[in-house]
Amino acid sequence: MNQIEPHGLQPEITKHSGVGLVTIAGLSVVFGDAKSQTIALQTTDLTLEPGTFTAVIGPSGCGKSTLLNAVAGFTAPTSGSIHVDGREVSTPHPSVGVIFQNFALFPWFTARGNVEFALKRFGLSRKERRERAMAALAEVGLEEHSRKFPGQLSGGMKQRVAIARTLAADPDVLLMDEPFGALDAQTRLRMHELLTDIWMRRRKTVLFVTHDVDEALRLADTIEVMATSPGRIIQTVSVSLKRPRPVDRMSEDFLELRGQLLSLLRNED
Repeated sequence: MNQIEPHGLQPEITKHSGVGLVTIAGLSVVFGDAKSQTIALQTTDLTLEPGTFTAVIGPSGCGKSTLLNAVAGFTAPTSGSIHVDGREVSTPHPSVGVIFQNFALFPWFTARGNVEFALKRFGLSRKERRERAMAALAEVGLEEHSRKFPGQLSGGMKQRVAIARTLAADPDVLLMDEPFGALDAQTRLRMHELLTDIWMRRRKTVLFVTHDVDEALRLADTIEVMATSPGRIIQTVSVSLKRPRPVDRMSEDFLELRGQLLSLLRNED
């Protein structure tokens, strides 16, 4: 049965173990100074179990990206803590990979060059970098396009390169900030299928930010619903739809969950 549960406190860090465990405890993020402050994220507790796929949805300005950036180590918490596999996050974490909406590819590198460049920080040999880059590009279906530059690729192919670049580093946790938001509907559906296939093979821990309820339902095991003013998690929704999930949105279970999620979001407008 699909379940909607009130969001509450999560277990302590010491009660969990495993690769890809993310534990967020008492997290808040406040921007500005003493005279003018904006609470981007109110006290938040959340645990992402290893190998799970969690989506975060909510209206603009509710703190979705702030939450992701804090887990990535890009935004410092005002209070509280974030741990990945027991190690506190204060700067970008080597076990965490991030995929953005804007692809962030270097136009002067080929697809393979973009993936290889991201591997330089690991001290790998040129041969190792090339092998890992080609393996990652093959995994996203771009092996035959490895010598093309970003300007020669479609939007969907660029995002595949961005995914390959992150996969090549083999992080334990994948953070994705509306990665398919700039793509057309048909390409987005293909990317959903690709991401699901990759996740089912690799079982990375995924935190996926989106404003699209249907996208969240197609991809996630759990959906965290956020509200604004201040940004906070208001509900945790368990998704038990069988995988692989068809594109057809007319199944009874899908429509029931969709209606519940839309109702939650409308109530927070």
